Amino acid sequence: MGSTDSTEEPTITVTPFYPIGTPGKPWTEAESEQWKAQTKIQRSYKQEVLDKLNNDNLNDDVLEVVQYGALSHDEQRYPLFAVKSRTWQEDKPCLLVTGGVHGYETSGVQGAIHFLQKEALNYVDKVNILVFPCVSPWAYEHIQRWNADIKDPNRSFNKGVETEESMAVMTYLEKMNVSKWTIHLDLHETTDTDATEFMPAKHAQAGLMYESEVIPDGFYLVGDSENAQLDFQEAVIANVKKVTHIAPPDDSGNIIDEPVVKEGIIIVPANELGLCCSVTGGTYVTTTEVYPDSPRATDEICNLAQVAAITGALDFVLSK
Repeated sequence: MGSTDSTEEPTITVTPFYPIGTPGKPWTEAESEQWKAQTKIQRSYKQEVLDKLNNDNLNDDVLEVVQYGALSHDEQRYPLFAVKSRTWQEDKPCLLVTGGVHGYETSGVQGAIHFLQKEALNYVDKVNILVFPCVSPWAYEHIQRWNADIKDPNRSFNKGVETEESMAVMTYLEKMNVSKWTIHLDLHETTDTDATEFMPAKHAQAGLMYESEVIPDGFYLVGDSENAQLDFQEAVIANVKKVTHIAPPDDSGNIIDEPVVKEGIIIVPANELGLCCSVTGGTYVTTTEVYPDSPRATDEICNLAQVAAITGALDFVLSK
């Protein structure tokens, strides 16, 4: 859990150096193998994701489940599935939702599934829908940010730096041949383990030290600095506020070291960073960030916040 004082953002204290590696020395194959050896399956992709995508849980009259690949290190355990509108009409706006690009960020996956089960039917006659509910299933099961090849899928949505997970998504999107995506929401979380595990590991991999950071307590959005669309971002924030609290800026006016441009909104060069939200060049794109360790949050609230972001985005576009 985060700080018990909801008025203060938690500053997470980390150990001087990650347990694997040596300061000043990037990891070799030996350290990479050491990291892989300490990972373990902690939950079931089949039970928590795949079983929820069967016809008993989705309205298969209007939605269809399609397999778009499988992870090569275990194709039977990690098939890759998307859910899309059964009837795709060129004259409708097109919605793309990606969840689980970082597999450990649970509400990104479960929020996407919740949208499909509870809300998609309210919109499927107005928009074309495509949802990748769990882009990184190995990382979902192992509760990791990296994939099994020790790469960050959410820095790999550019040509030449692809991971297996991002390549599978990009290949399927190319086959869809959509002329213009209207909306793309990439669903994420910012967690205490970002500061205690995942960022220390990332720095150690490069032989670098990692210092404490402020983890924002609340929901926020990361827009694309090349296509900020702040009115869209603000509409999403307004809808999420009905469900959960919005992250305040730190004492420097920042969230994760980026200036807050509007309440709960920061912008970054998404394409330059290889972020998933940049993959389509859509009209309205954003990355959601939920803080599940907040004393003011529950798993259900986090899932509903992700759903509210999606429906807020849809309502904004459909109202124009």
